[in-house]
Amino acid sequence: MTTSIVFLLCISVFPGFSQGRVVREDETGFAECNVFFPGQVPPEGFTEPFHVKICQQYNKEPRFATLYSTKDKIPLYSAFKFTKPAQSEEENWLVEPQIDDPENDLHEMVHEADIGGTVANLGANQALTSDYVGSGYERGLLNPSLLNEEDFQVATYTLTNAVPLSPALSKSWHRDIGNVVEQALVPHCSQTDHLYLLAGAIPSSVQVKGKVSVPESLWLAACCAAPEGWSLGLVKKINDENSLADLTVGELEKQLLPGVHLFKGSCGEDEQSQKKREAVLQVVSQIHSGEQVGESNNPKTEDQLVGKNNNQETSGWVRRVAGIIATPFIKLLELLIYIFVELVKFVFYFLWLVVKRVVGTILDGVYSLWNGMVSYLKAISMVLISIPYDVGRVIINIVLGFLQIVQDVVSLTYRILSIPMGFILHLAAFPYHTVCAIPSVLKDVATGIGGTFLLVIDATAGVLHGFYYLACHIIKRFVPKSFSDD
Repeated sequence: MTTSIVFLLCISVFPGFSQGRVVREDETGFAECNVFFPGQVPPEGFTEPFHVKICQQYNKEPRFATLYSTKDKIPLYSAFKFTKPAQSEEENWLVEPQIDDPENDLHEMVHEADIGGTVANLGANQALTSDYVGSGYERGLLNPSLLNEEDFQVATYTLTNAVPLSPALSKSWHRDIGNVVEQALVPHCSQTDHLYLLAGAIPSSVQVKGKVSVPESLWLAACCAAPEGWSLGLVKKINDENSLADLTVGELEKQLLPGVHLFKGSCGEDEQSQKKREAVLQVVSQIHSGEQVGESNNPKTEDQLVGKNNNQETSGWVRRVAGIIATPFIKLLELLIYIFVELVKFVFYFLWLVVKRVVGTILDGVYSLWNGMVSYLKAISMVLISIPYDVGRVIINIVLGFLQIVQDVVSLTYRILSIPMGFILHLAAFPYHTVCAIPSVLKDVATGIGGTFLLVIDATAGVLHGFYYLACHIIKRFVPKSFSDD
């Protein structure tokens, strides 16, 4: 058995949803949700660490089981039983907080918008509503709500039960599975409560927004664990919404992971009622070919069904040949429809671009006009605001000019009046300066006379000294030395 963590899910957004809990390691399988598997033994072989077991609960009761891949962000299968269908419930999509944050206190499924910032790493391990918005895919239910009664339906609208499907494929899947279960499987299982259903998806490498894997095929495995039990598998390819291939459970298991075993016990192929299985496959073939299936309250006996088997096979071959012939025309019609749709889209896109360009031009003109008006009003406002400032500045300049004139007049008057006043003052001061200068003049005269006398004395002494020197020289030259010595 796998040791992956198992979450018991509940939804408290709607009245009556129960509290969930994390299954302990010593508990096996899907805990309370083991009742949705034959012999309460879940499928084996899904042992990856990113495989999370979820027990979906409502009104404190398990409603179906889901094996969820946190790597691909889609369920690998949902296990459920057929209940009396009810009218379709309003879609209220929910997420499971503990898949992303096991330590979180929210032990129940809630609306993504109601979580706020209370869940760490929201969307790290599961898909969110935002992953589907604008992607061209819708949330296709593995366990269709149309196969469940009212309170079961509410539990199916969880993102852990949804895979990305195109709108046409989602509609085709729900229609085909609903018809097969109601018209083929339920009428041929003697004990309806022992009819076990597994609806699954095989992930591909294609991802929505680089996060949520798009299935490459959808499959349904059914097990009637009753006397004269049987099992079978159905596969729908994603690239062909009209496909619905029937095969044995063993053949289906080979298309899944290595070592996978879907059913145990009385649903083993060696213990099946071949007649029952052929009758079921006959009805499935009728549903696939679009024939009207008889009402379940008037069922045909097994011998009657087997007796007409050859005729049905012949008509089946005819339908297959007709289908092969009609396929190119259908594909051509689909191509023409696709081209028409693309042309319509292109026309609307072109019109949208034209409208966008016209509206953009008008808005640009309005914006430019608005900017011009704003600039004009701004300039006028600046001029009006500057008028008082300029008037005040002119007044101040006039006052300053007048004061400068007054200053110049006063300065000129002072200079004019200072000329005669200076002359008078100098004239009045002349006698004072003259009298005061006499002692200095007399001193200078006396000094000059004394200097002249001293100069005459020095000159006379110099002349006498010169004559004395000349006389001595003459005597030494002409008088004999002996006389000169005497």
